[in-house]
Formats: sequence, structure tokens, C-alpha cells
Amino acid sequence: MHTYEQALQQAKEFILEHDDYLIVSHVQPDGDAVSSTVTVGWLLSCLGKKFTMLNEGPIPKRMDFLWHADEIMDMSQQPPERKYNRIICVDCADYRRVGLTEQFFTEDAIILNIDHHPTNDAYGTVNVIKSDAAATAEILFDLLKEFAVTWDVEIATALYTGLLTDTGGFRYSNTSPKVMSTVSQLLAYGVDGPSLSEKLLEEMTFPQMKVLTKALQTLTMSEDGKVAWVVVSPDDMTECGAVNEDLEGIVNYPRNIRGVEVGIFFKVINDQAVKASLRSAGNVDVAALAQSFGGGGHVRAAGCRLEGKLGDIIETVVGRVKSEL
Repeated sequence: MHTYEQALQQAKEFILEHDDYLIVSHVQPDGDAVSSTVTVGWLLSCLGKKFTMLNEGPIPKRMDFLWHADEIMDMSQQPPERKYNRIICVDCADYRRVGLTEQFFTEDAIILNIDHHPTNDAYGTVNVIKSDAAATAEILFDLLKEFAVTWDVEIATALYTGLLTDTGGFRYSNTSPKVMSTVSQLLAYGVDGPSLSEKLLEEMTFPQMKVLTKALQTLTMSEDGKVAWVVVSPDDMTECGAVNEDLEGIVNYPRNIRGVEVGIFFKVINDQAVKASLRSAGNVDVAALAQSFGGGGHVRAAGCRLEGKLGDIIETVVGRVKSEL
């Protein structure tokens, strides 16, 4: 079992010893996934290494200000022309989370796995996993300090973005003294914290507001008031002109109701599949619960995909949450 410091050294050696990397994050990337992707790209650029940034699905438009975010390829629109045998996975809680980008890994590919999810199954050839880190960006902050590179406001902004979004604006329980110390150092490089908070946490698109209104119309609570959930259907998405990034944060609304221990957001994918996002007040380990359904995440924030009819899935998931309570 390697220490965190030893794992960072192994990651450094992996990056220095090889070249021509494929950098991938999880499907439907969030702030930490995108910022971690461009951070690794920035580091490799400083080292004169070749790299390609790839994801399954589009990068949220609100992240387009990050360093070279427009160069992250969406494989559904612009697939790579070949496969890679040097892979760096960031913020992927398990191997399945790389999604369809796996088809661009060679059979003998070696993987550097950098992640902060406690459900990570150490699928990499080299693994840097720190489950008490607030974000993968926090781990990358430590990793970048191992290299002789000159920091600037662009890389500081990328790291700040990952920390800002994964801590809910420094409000969640993962906002540790280490996080605040890191943020202080990033601000010293000229990061505009208030503007980032406005853009990433406050600002909403009109379709986002419309689909939130649809979701809240489905708000349901358990008899004891400890579980609450909302639902969004494909028809809702179409009617509102919404895209996946417009759904971010919806799960917090049922969770934020006073007395609710677990909030759930059910996104209907099709007639036979539903994605469930779960948020906990702390008395239920939703990571373990999601993992039992083939998903994963954190103790207070997790998700999973389930096959079946919406009604049956709601009954199953809500029932499991009730039993945990």
C-alpha cells in the first residue's frame, strides 16, 4: 500500500517517462472533471508532451473559459483517428465512468488514475486516490507542485474552478482547512473568485430555469418527510430546450427541504433506464447505496443508473433509502 506522497511520485514518473497521452474524465463532465482535464493538459504542455483531451459528451458551455477547454474533443462529434496506449483518467470514480472513450485505449494501454472518490476501485496501472480530498483538482494542486513549472492565473483558475464546484461554493462538509489554504494560494495568482462564483454557481440559462420548474412540479416526499425526490423526463427536456448541463444542481432542491435526510433526482433516460442522483444530509451513506446499484460517488453525493420502469425504480431506490434510515 503506497502512501499519498509515494503515489504522487509514481504519477510524476509516469508523466515524465512517457509521451503522447490521452486525457479523459467521466461521462457528463462537471466542473471538477473539466478543470482536472485541462489542468493535466496544461502540465503536459509545459513539459513539451503530446496529448489529446477527450470526453464522451460535450463540455458544459459555462466551462468554456478554462484553459483550452474548447480543445476537449467530444467523441460523438469529433472522435480521435487512432487509439492511445498512455491514458490519464481524472475524476473517474471507477473504470466504467470513462464511458465509450475506452474504445480509443489500446489493449495494452497503461493508465494513470487520479481521483478523489471513495468508491474508486484502483483500476489504473498507477493510482493516485485520495478519498478525503474535496476534488480531484485538490490532488492535482499537490501533483503540480512536484514539477518545475511556472504557475499562472490560467492554471490557478482551473484548479479553483474544480474546488469551487465540488465544494458547492465552499459550503459542503468537504471544505477542509487544506481546501481553504489551497484556495488562498490560488487567489494570490489573481483568480477572480467572485466572478467565478457568479458564473458557475448563480447564473442560470432560461432552459435551466424552465426545466427546474418542471422538476419541482413533480416534488414528492415520503410519509415521514425524510426522503424527497423529483423527476425530469425526456419530454420535459425537449419542451424546455434543456441539455444535460441544465440539470446540474436540481437534486439539491429536494435535499434542501428542512427535515429531509436524502434528496433524489430521477432523470428518465428512456422507457427502460433512469439515472438517480442522491444527496444526503449525512445520516445515509449514499455512495454505498449507489454502489449497490452499480454506481458510486461520495458519502453525501452519489449517483447510479438503473434499468427498468420509472415507477419501479422510484419504489426500489426510495425503499432502500428508507431502510438505511
